[in-house]
Amino acid sequence: MSLKGDVIRSLIEPEVVRAIDSLPNKVNAQGYDQWGFCPEEAKLYYSIAYRLYPYFRPDVHGIENIPDGRVLIVPNHSGQFPFDAAMISVVCLLKASPPRLLRAMVDRFVPALPYINEIYSRSGVVLGDPINCRNLLEDDQAILVFPEGTKGSGKTWDRRYKLARFGRGFMRLALQTGAPIVPAAVIGGEESIVSIHDGKPLAKLLGLPYLPISPWLPLLGPLAYLPLPVRFHIYFGEPMTFDGPFDDEDVVIDKKVAVVRDKVQSMINEGLAARRSLFF
Repeated sequence: MSLKGDVIRSLIEPEVVRAIDSLPNKVNAQGYDQWGFCPEEAKLYYSIAYRLYPYFRPDVHGIENIPDGRVLIVPNHSGQFPFDAAMISVVCLLKASPPRLLRAMVDRFVPALPYINEIYSRSGVVLGDPINCRNLLEDDQAILVFPEGTKGSGKTWDRRYKLARFGRGFMRLALQTGAPIVPAAVIGGEESIVSIHDGKPLAKLLGLPYLPISPWLPLLGPLAYLPLPVRFHIYFGEPMTFDGPFDDEDVVIDKKVAVVRDKVQSMINEGLAARRSLFF
């Protein structure tokens, strides 16, 4: 028994193992599904994410609103790094009944990131293109999609909790597959890592969608990007369903998208009003 194997086994949480083992997990002889998800490797990665749970202490509301079968979970995006996606995913795996493994959609720059791309893939994350998403929904899986994209995660302080424009893709997929949409709101992510400016020229040189500039640079150096121990409050709204052709005119789809966006913004506003402090 190797030391490396002992260390890995010591990191895996029994609660995560039980949840992942309870899933359908349609894998091939090598232990992977057709999108690259590997239940055995995911147990390690979800266990590592679970160790952030005591740090952000998610306060969860409405988890019972997540239905069985195909569903699109649509939250706001924030925080510079995807801590919001990690916490939502852990919450849905460990707190939903039955457990739901979210297939998070990522932008096209992510598969080009060494090591991270494989970790994401083995954890169930997939490239956010329409074919991937449609096939997953037709397989009755749960999709986590941030319609703001990187414009949401890279918000500067002056834009906190103000939703960026939502893309239309999630709505077209919901209409095409008959999947309900669960609006969601995350409170706390905006304050976890503060950005006062987007260093776009340098980001472009590095091949990144944005480059957050911390107010604590250069004083704290790399420590300026450590997340603050703010408490996350995660709200899941009641499922929303929409009718109509998925390939309708953009102006028609935009009206449906606006309904979801307005609902998420309303949930954000209510969550902010209910929050007593950043850390409790």
